[in-house]
Amino acid sequence: MKYITFTVPCYNSAAYMRKCIDSLLVAGEDAEIIIVDDGSTKDNTGEIADEYAEKYPSIVRVIHQENGGHGSGVNQGMKNATGLYFKVVDSDDWLNKEALKKLMTLIKNFHANGDEVDLIFCNYVYEHVEDNTTHRMHYKNVFPKDKIFTWKAMRSFRVGQYLMMHSMIHRTAILRKADFELPKHTFYVDSIFMVKPLPLVKTMYYLNEDLYRYFIGRADQSVNQEIMLKRIDQYIRVTDILIDEYDYRAVRKINRKIEKYMTRHIGIMLSIISVLLAMDGSEEAIARRKQYWKNIYAKDRGLYRELRRTVAGLTDLPGRPGRAIAVKGYRVTKKIFKYN
Repeated sequence: MKYITFTVPCYNSAAYMRKCIDSLLVAGEDAEIIIVDDGSTKDNTGEIADEYAEKYPSIVRVIHQENGGHGSGVNQGMKNATGLYFKVVDSDDWLNKEALKKLMTLIKNFHANGDEVDLIFCNYVYEHVEDNTTHRMHYKNVFPKDKIFTWKAMRSFRVGQYLMMHSMIHRTAILRKADFELPKHTFYVDSIFMVKPLPLVKTMYYLNEDLYRYFIGRADQSVNQEIMLKRIDQYIRVTDILIDEYDYRAVRKINRKIEKYMTRHIGIMLSIISVLLAMDGSEEAIARRKQYWKNIYAKDRGLYRELRRTVAGLTDLPGRPGRAIAVKGYRVTKKIFKYN
């Protein structure tokens, strides 16, 4: 049996995908690695993927598809996964060898003891190529360590501390029960993948290990500030999907802490939209910034009030001075937390 499925969406990734895949092979026969070649045309990504499948036929599977974007690659992984657990690893990132060994031991122990933990959290580390520094995201203050727990045990997140797809290993059955599909040709879909299954999660475990190494610094990365400004429509699209499909009152009935975190996460996304549109500074962008909040108010006044209490409210202060404060705050926190 396979204890975990790693899905690696690849698009013209020949320059760095080997480091990623080699780091996953540490899990050996207990894992399967699904490499999704997302219509690569500029290099030999597909050939490299096939090379791994030929060399490790019992571990590596390759899916070649027409270009559909990162979300399409993740969709293929979820559809074809056979592992008990599921993790997405971007082709320019990698996993720490020793932390992965501990994760595999943990998962095998869960299975042996009949424990069906819905979600495992690990730390991740930003690897900043431009200045050769790192920034570690941990959750020691949020989750209890070394035991299975429920949402009741979760404590508050600090400013600048948040969950990302990089920190999460889902039980595959939970993802399938959530029954969602990420949109094609759209960046920033990680937030949908991360948020949608949360109301179904009942049991969790925090493995305090720096598992995921998140590479930051390529000029063409989606989290590059200039790229984000150009792709603001896609970021708004993802945020719209979360807001439109989010019934915070229903989630609150399931668990108040889930609702609190989901609202906080959407608030973070709204704050990024607000800052990016303020950076744009055009009349169209400023008008769009105002209209976005009006649309939320028209949709659900209760949700509007909840979101106003998040960081999003602080980045939507009125007038030119308010926009300047939002941009300045973003730049200061970016320098401190180094999240892109």
